[in-house]
Amino acid sequence: MARLLPFAFIVVVGLYVFAWVDLALTDRARVRALPKAAWVLVILLPVAGALLWLLIGKDRGGARGGQRRTIAPDDDPSFLANLRRDEEQDERIRRLEQELAELDDDPPKD
Repeated sequence: MARLLPFAFIVVVGLYVFAWVDLALTDRARVRALPKAAWVLVILLPVAGALLWLLIGKDRGGARGGQRRTIAPDDDPSFLANLRRDEEQDERIRRLEQELAELDDDPPKD
């Protein structure tokens, strides 16, 4: 049993470090149940505080709360519209260059 104490200590310290860093990097809008300052005090509770933060303190739902879900470019209507617009612009440029080339080929009128 005494051999497990150093490993348990390392796990507990890692849990605390992770909870502190996670709390520090979390946006205030994603903190649940208590204000961020109160969570600082809760995490000070031995082991239970860090576990409480990880279980109920942070909103972990990525698509909830008005946050946009990332979609693939070929499913994004605005990306597809921009792609079509770019293709139309390229076609227009190609036609204008062709017209300019035809005007350059015409013999001068005297």
